[in-house]
Amino acid sequence: MKTRIAIVGLGFGAEFIPIYQKHPDADLVAICQRNEKSLNEVGDQFGIEKRFTSYEELLKDPDIDAVHINTPIPNHGAQSIQALKAGKHVACTVPMATSLEECQEIVRLCEEKNLKYMMMETVVYAREFLYMKDLYEKGELGKVQFLKASHQQDMDGWPNYWPGLPPMHYATHCVGPVLGLTRSEAEEVSCFGSGTIREELISEYNSPFAVESCHIKFKDSDLTGHVYRSLFDTARQYRESFEVYGSEKSVEWPLVENEELVVHTAKKPEPEIPSKVECPDFAHLLPKEIQSFTTHGVYNNDGEEHLSFTQGAGHGGSHPHLVHQFVDMLKTGEDSYPNARQSANITCVGILAHESALQGGITLKLPEFTLRKS
Repeated sequence: MKTRIAIVGLGFGAEFIPIYQKHPDADLVAICQRNEKSLNEVGDQFGIEKRFTSYEELLKDPDIDAVHINTPIPNHGAQSIQALKAGKHVACTVPMATSLEECQEIVRLCEEKNLKYMMMETVVYAREFLYMKDLYEKGELGKVQFLKASHQQDMDGWPNYWPGLPPMHYATHCVGPVLGLTRSEAEEVSCFGSGTIREELISEYNSPFAVESCHIKFKDSDLTGHVYRSLFDTARQYRESFEVYGSEKSVEWPLVENEELVVHTAKKPEPEIPSKVECPDFAHLLPKEIQSFTTHGVYNNDGEEHLSFTQGAGHGGSHPHLVHQFVDMLKTGEDSYPNARQSANITCVGILAHESALQGGITLKLPEFTLRKS
């Protein structure tokens, strides 16, 4: 039996509609958006009959098994909690929530009600990450020694809640791959703020930092990772980067968009250590019906893509992988990455990192609910 799914939020969320429609184990049965005109335009475009302007009404529908939430960041926690209380499985765009309390409640509800949750983190299914993961699983990296990631983006001009947002409150695109490569857990974080944004931005969240830079200590490991974020008043092309340093091979993200990955191989003559590698596509990991979506996206009705998709260069072909992981999780009952606890661990790194920065870089421990059950 196919899983019956509803998409909530149709800006960025519209990107996923045709992927669900073509997935062999999914049935996209409903869409939800407060703006009725936009709702009907999308519904007509994709031939979707069930349309809701009320999220609460959608959750009452017994013919919906799961929701995929693509609403603004401040709504993620509360809407995920509502859906779980209504007995629906949840996929949610990043981050999981904006407070430790919301993250904990999502984990609690999943375990109490035996429901599935997946944070739809794009970078851990981008082709560049999948290439590094492939090298890691084949043992070609040797012993992993260090991991580093960044997410730098100019958010000037973005609407609503974005102006002045603390950089680490939207850190999953760099925290996710650092923890995700080895499926590790963060145990402690220490973060420093650097620089100062404009006064009118500071007042929005009482957050002054232009850049936040965080070290992550891994649980039961000799590894640490380093992540850094900027959102305002820092000159940089959009970049979600991830780098892994191993004893045999290391892989570095290009400095400029659309350039090749650089692989460094140990025990070669110095000039031959680095080589540029064209990252392969990993569509072969997907059902054939959705393989084409790794190389093209879906466009809004006005012919323009959502800003996050435009700046992020298509999110590395990750969208069909995210859909497949979520649908397969519901089909098999086996958790996909990241599940509820893993999503909480990734998200709470960012929340606690900002708290650390506000307190001068003190070390803060991740709460127990973000760690595997012993």
